[in-house]
Amino acid sequence: MKLIKFTKKGIYCIPGKFYLDPWYPVDYAVISHGHADHSRWGNKHYLCQNDSKAIIKHRLGQDISIESLAYNEPKNINGVQVSFFPAGHIIGSAQIRLEYKGYVVVFSGDYKTQSDFLTTPFAPVKCHTFITESTFGLPVYKWKTEQELQTEIQDWVLQNQQNNRTSVFLGYSLGKAQRMMSLLDGVADIYVHNAINHLNNAITNSGIALPKTTLLTPDFKKAAIQNKIVILPPALLGSKMLKRIPNAATAICSGWMHIRGNRRWKGVDAGFAVSDHADWDGLLQAVKATEAEKVYVTHGSQAVFSKYLNEIGIEAHELKTEFGDDEMTKEGEGKKETA
Repeated sequence: MKLIKFTKKGIYCIPGKFYLDPWYPVDYAVISHGHADHSRWGNKHYLCQNDSKAIIKHRLGQDISIESLAYNEPKNINGVQVSFFPAGHIIGSAQIRLEYKGYVVVFSGDYKTQSDFLTTPFAPVKCHTFITESTFGLPVYKWKTEQELQTEIQDWVLQNQQNNRTSVFLGYSLGKAQRMMSLLDGVADIYVHNAINHLNNAITNSGIALPKTTLLTPDFKKAAIQNKIVILPPALLGSKMLKRIPNAATAICSGWMHIRGNRRWKGVDAGFAVSDHADWDGLLQAVKATEAEKVYVTHGSQAVFSKYLNEIGIEAHELKTEFGDDEMTKEGEGKKETA
C-alpha cells in the first residue's frame, strides 16, 4: 500500500487520511510552518510543531481546531506515526516525518541548513522517500554565514548613521523580520511595523524570546527614529509611511538579492542576500543526508535540481505544486510567503 499520493488538494497520506500543507480546505491538515502558502485557512483540524501554534492561531483565528507536538514527539494517526523535526526555516518550522509499516517518508516543507541566531537548526532525517523544496536550486546560490551577514548589515547601519540616515529594512513579517531583528540586536533602537509587532507578540507570548523592538505607530515622530533602524514589510516599499521616514536608506532582504540585477530592479539603496531557504550546497547536503531511495523536488528550480540529482545517481522526480517559487512574492499578509 502506498503511503502518500499527490492530489489536487496537496500531498495526501493514504492510510493516515490527512494532508501535508494542503492547498485547499481538508478535514485534517498536518502543517510544516506558519507561512501563508503552507498554513491556509479553512481546514477543520490542524497539527503543527509547538512553536508554530501561536503563529498559526494569530494568522488564521484563535478559534481554529489545532494541536501541536514538540520536535521528535510521535503521534499515531490511523496507524501512521507522525513526528516533526527542525527545518531551520523560521520559528516553529518543521520537516514532517511519516512512518507506516516500516516505510518512512519525510516532507521537508521549507528549510535552511545554515544555522542562524534564532531558529532551531535543521536536523537531517533518514528516510526512504524525501520530498524537498528547491527555491534556490541553482549552483549560483551560495549564502554567507550568519556571522558574515551580521558584519555586513551592521556595518551598513553604522555607515548610515555617520551620514545621518535612518536604516530601513524591508523583510517579511514572519521569519525574515525576526531574523533581521536578531542580526541587528544591539546596534541601535529597532522600530517595527504593526504587522511585524503583532507576530512578535504572538511569538513571545508562546515563550520564545526576541530582541527588543518598538512599534512604529502611524503618527511616529520623525526625530524619534532619526538614525535608528526600521523594519517594514516589502509591500510598503514606496508607501507614504516609508516616504515619511527621515533620510531613509532602504534595503531589501531576500535570497534573490544575491543577484545584483534584482537589487537594481527593486530600486533600493542596498540588497542583502538573507534567505530562509537552503542554498545549492545546502539542498545537496540535505538530500544526501536522508539517504533516500527516491526524491521528489518541489517549488523553485525543480527541473534543474532534479536533473542534477539523477546525474549523480539519486533517483529524483519533479513535483509541480501550488507553492510559489518566488521568495519576493511570499509575503505573509498576501497570497504567498517565505524567504
